[in-house]
Amino acid sequence: MRTVDETTLENLLYLSRLSPESTNMEILKKQVDEIVGYFEILSKYDDSENPYDAYPSTQAEKLREDEIVPGLDMKDVKKINEPNFMDGYFQVPKVLGEGA
Repeated sequence: MRTVDETTLENLLYLSRLSPESTNMEILKKQVDEIVGYFEILSKYDDSENPYDAYPSTQAEKLREDEIVPGLDMKDVKKINEPNFMDGYFQVPKVLGEGA
């Protein structure tokens, strides 16, 4: 198993804004060595499969055209949602419950 050398450990301390005085170096070195060991274990697995194959693909020619279409007029929106429309705004149910 690979271990982390002193220079790398000092660089990690600097990047993490830790000081050697406030850190138990033996414990930290052991923890970093364990993390490196985990990466060695993971590197044994085949990662040649494309992770994006699990998601559906989208073809650009099947997307809708990017064209401007007229939206709804406010008077039409007001008609549809009249009981929930007040002073130009929609009334919606309270989203946050107690304790939020």
